Amino acid sequence: MREMIRVALTTVVVSGAVATASPAHATPGHGVTTREVWHWTVDDTAYTLREITIGPGGATGWHHHPGLVFATIRSGTLTHVLADCEINRYRTGDSLMEDPDDPRSHTGENRGSTPLVMDVVYATPAGKPLSTDAPAADC
Repeated sequence: MREMIRVALTTVVVSGAVATASPAHATPGHGVTTREVWHWTVDDTAYTLREITIGPGGATGWHHHPGLVFATIRSGTLTHVLADCEINRYRTGDSLMEDPDDPRSHTGENRGSTPLVMDVVYATPAGKPLSTDAPAADC
């Protein structure tokens, strides 16, 4: 009987925790659409090419990547804000790289009036997500 009560209480506590859990640190993006162009895995690395479009006023949300990221701006301007409040702008034809060893999270924003379109290649350890949410910086 004691075992049944313990199992029932454990179930209630776990269910309550799951039901009330929320991603308090998540900073979801808005105005972003993605299209996967190709994906393949070689040895322990997954390679993914995505076309990412951020509409005017849109942003990716704060995040970081477990692998290397290479991007080329096809059109528009990317405002790339790092967690230490460093701001970089990349315009049509510019390229950038995000290093997984850089501990700073970041967000990508389109502060312009036309869509921002990027071609992005991710080289991610197999089985890992392309990005992980991070808390918003105070910038």
